[in-house]
Amino acid sequence: MSGMDQRISVITLGVADLAAAAGFYEALGWRRTPAPEGVVAFDLIGQTLALYPLASFAEDIGLPVSELGHGAVTLACNCRAKQEVAGVLAAARRAGAEILRPAADVVWGGHVGYFHAPHGVIWEVAFNPFAPLAPDGAFRWAGYGDPDAPDA
Repeated sequence: MSGMDQRISVITLGVADLAAAAGFYEALGWRRTPAPEGVVAFDLIGQTLALYPLASFAEDIGLPVSELGHGAVTLACNCRAKQEVAGVLAAARRAGAEILRPAADVVWGGHVGYFHAPHGVIWEVAFNPFAPLAPDGAFRWAGYGDPDAPDA
């Protein structure tokens, strides 16, 4: 094989306060998976979200913290139904997040809201009627609704 598989295995977030960031996700109902000391990991459907102290993250990458930057990136969680979006946003608020955009219909036909997690990450919570989730909750841009589609 040449190149790289079309896959993201681990999403690592550099966080200033590891305990507080971990507590936020635990308050959302997420369960930790065993990880080396100094790392907090949550297994997802098909990936892992890892939390790593920001200074250690920068050291591993080989850049000073000041050069890591803040790109325009969001993480997204798609829901099975429109009404679930507001529920996820409410859970995020209870866990300490700031709601940036309440759940609302959007022009392309979906239903979306955004929150800002206490450790700085912006999350989108969405229902996309054109991309139904797989039975295990996996997401694919074209959805899992067509049983004749490849990889359905």
